[in-house]
Amino acid sequence: MLEKLKEELVQLHLELPRNNLVAWTSGNVSARDPVTGLVVIKPSGVKFPDLTPETMVVVDLEGQTIEGNYKASSDTASHCYIYRHMPEVGGIVHTHSRYATAFATHGRSIPCITTAMGDEFGGDIPCGRFALIGGEDIGQVVVDTLTGSRSPACLMQSHGVFTIGPTAEKAVKAAVMTEDNAAIAWASLMMGAPLTIASGDIARLYDRYQNVYGQ
Repeated sequence: MLEKLKEELVQLHLELPRNNLVAWTSGNVSARDPVTGLVVIKPSGVKFPDLTPETMVVVDLEGQTIEGNYKASSDTASHCYIYRHMPEVGGIVHTHSRYATAFATHGRSIPCITTAMGDEFGGDIPCGRFALIGGEDIGQVVVDTLTGSRSPACLMQSHGVFTIGPTAEKAVKAAVMTEDNAAIAWASLMMGAPLTIASGDIARLYDRYQNVYGQ
């Protein structure tokens, strides 16, 4: 079932190591099928080059396996919590990308100091509180942190990055952009106090990029 979505997820998972967002088997991508409401997610502990459509796991919104021969990701409960509480979300990505996670180890948001951040995130990338892996706690923090925010990404204190999007591809893009801007922010902070962008200009950047830019 959902063979096209499974194949798409295999390809999107390969973008994570390609963009240096993950190490070994860490990190995952999930997608919600808009017709059935079912979720396709990475199997737990399987290396990215070994992923195939057959290894993907289909779960319902409570995280119960509907189809698959592998255990679903250990983050499944949190993914499903986000989907249940944010109906506009169609894709979720989790990484431990290096520079963004460095900010997370300080419980520190990534400041909006570039026009690219204004475009994609509409402000700072916020950092949520600490939560343990394995249940819904991380999902609850993601929902709490991103509700009312323009950002499609948040950091988890001492853990890593979660991004959301209307599709899994857009969530992957947000994960790539999070790490790119985290690296820029880190380098800028090493040089001293970065210049800031006025909130009104950030709002205008975000509106142009979201509603005018591209095809």
